Amino acid sequence: MWTAITREVSPALAGCELSFVPRSPIDVVLARSQHAAYCRALESLGCGVIQLPALPDYPDSVFVEDVALVFDEVAIATRPGAESRRGEGDAVHEVLGSLRPLLRIETPGTLDGGDVLCIGKRVFVGISARSNEAGRAQLRELLAPYGYTVEGVATRECLHLKSAVTQVAGDTLLVNPAWLADASPFAGYRMIEVDPEEEHAANAVRVGDAILYPDCFPKTLARLHEAGINVTTVDVSELQKAEGAVTCCSLLLRTATTA
Repeated sequence: MWTAITREVSPALAGCELSFVPRSPIDVVLARSQHAAYCRALESLGCGVIQLPALPDYPDSVFVEDVALVFDEVAIATRPGAESRRGEGDAVHEVLGSLRPLLRIETPGTLDGGDVLCIGKRVFVGISARSNEAGRAQLRELLAPYGYTVEGVATRECLHLKSAVTQVAGDTLLVNPAWLADASPFAGYRMIEVDPEEEHAANAVRVGDAILYPDCFPKTLARLHEAGINVTTVDVSELQKAEGAVTCCSLLLRTATTA
């Protein structure tokens, strides 16, 4: 079965860090309603949802993906590239530590979970403003005993690697090629390109054989349907104003079932 770790929306969401989207008014009440619907959608796809309470002093804390990485064998506490976010992870790490051995990225490394895309035993890490070479090197060392490889992927004009590419099926990626400075690391995968008019449309959450996807990208959604991808849509418009996306709002991990 799947477990999803989430966190309620902070009342300070409007004070979020922004890099590539303009600041605009955020309706926090609506953001909370949308987040609740997002959690229900995860449940409908077979996830047991663990929801942590909001952190009033951390505007970006709803985006739990950035503070940790989860693999079948181990979890890793990251060190976010934005200094303002480095106090968000304690409760997340406590939960993960009860489910996996917990390792850590240490100074001077920085690593945002949004920059990490794992496909089987291949781990792709965005070369971005939020994740540095020291962070990638530490991740490579931490994962080597478990048989994972780690390779950098240069991005441009976007916050994280998973702003530009996510996995939507076993051998299939959803990609905005304009935001990848070098797509060669993904040679060999089938690629579905986002519609050029929907540049933010490459971010999707994969849960088993289904994906959870924003409802505001109809042209790219049609391409997913044409490719035979099973899609559940959600409205995350207020979270998108905070430069968030559907992957950002949860940490997904496979958990063993008991007989």
